Amino acid sequence: SMYGSTDTGARLLVARRLVERGVRFVQVSAGGWDHHNALEQNLTRRATDIDGPAVALLRDLKQRGLLDETLVVWGGEFGRTVTRDRNGNENPGRDHNGRAMVAWMAGGGVKGGVTYGATDEFGARAAENRVHVHDMHATILALLGFDHTKLTYRYNGRDFRLTDNYGNVVKDVIA
Repeated sequence: SMYGSTDTGARLLVARRLVERGVRFVQVSAGGWDHHNALEQNLTRRATDIDGPAVALLRDLKQRGLLDETLVVWGGEFGRTVTRDRNGNENPGRDHNGRAMVAWMAGGGVKGGVTYGATDEFGARAAENRVHVHDMHATILALLGFDHTKLTYRYNGRDFRLTDNYGNVVKDVIA
């Protein structure tokens, strides 16, 4: 009952059960965030759908002694603009924003209660402690015990890194 009665809650409960049984990587899709219209209704519905189950997952992992060894990452591929746009719709929404986004991590060696980075005064673009996607990937790999500078694959006779020869570990978020 902690996870609620939504599809997202059921997926997160299954994720916890898989982790509990030793599965090393679990991905849960919680899509439906592309709100170009009817922002109030759609955003409220999606946020409600994820908030309770995400808290339940973290509490459940902690109660079972699994949170310290389980890295939980939540995020998307871009942020949303701070202004409403109509995009031809009667009920406004928000457009894609590649200059500012949010993600959160918990467990697995992450410092709890830490906020890292900030946007400008309007929330339109990252302004302080900017984290590139390569930095985020390097940090996730570090939390998983990998040195991203040494984790390579060979393609066309050349070694490539998963972080595309970029990326710095964001040490301030690591416990």
